[in-house]
Amino acid sequence: MNPWEEINLSDYENHMKLESVYQLQALNKMMWGQLNDYDVSSVLILGVAGGNGLNHVDRDKINVVYGVDINEDYLKICKERYPVLEDLFVPIRADITNEFCELPKADIVIADLFVEYVGCEIFASTIRKIKPKYVSVIIQVNEDDGFVSDSPYMAELKKLEKVHFCIDEKETTLSMKKIDYNLSYRTEENLPNGKKLIRLDYCFNLKD
Repeated sequence: MNPWEEINLSDYENHMKLESVYQLQALNKMMWGQLNDYDVSSVLILGVAGGNGLNHVDRDKINVVYGVDINEDYLKICKERYPVLEDLFVPIRADITNEFCELPKADIVIADLFVEYVGCEIFASTIRKIKPKYVSVIIQVNEDDGFVSDSPYMAELKKLEKVHFCIDEKETTLSMKKIDYNLSYRTEENLPNGKKLIRLDYCFNLKD
């Protein structure tokens, strides 16, 4: 079983929103741009978890939001939290590490703190099948030795080490370029514990 199927969402979110971690808040802020910087009508979010950032969905321009996660309980919580999106939020339980996984087409794929748990190769293969015009990812850069910040929830989240990949910005961009997606935008957000979040946007066939 993938450890993400065992992690309690409240433990994960309570860890992420600690003042010393501040990732839930930073991701929510960054997701406004991911959802609104492009002229798109369909969105696919890989690793949607509890739906952090769905409050930024503009119903006037977005017709459908596919929320993909391996944890079925997370998807149920998403639907309960955002009843205003009931007619356009489509939950999909899927494991993209399964080679037979099929996902719907979308104009943009958003994947925040997700590539680290599937690896660049599987992520790029998934993008190649979905064929979005835009891809926006957020990765975490660690200034220390651990990818999980110290907190009361650390023991529970340590389970994720079994599926965690050490990736960096260069590797992510190179894997995307191999499938004809070029980097089009970059920004970063510093976190209070010395870590940072880097947003990397890619556009299909964008010329250098």
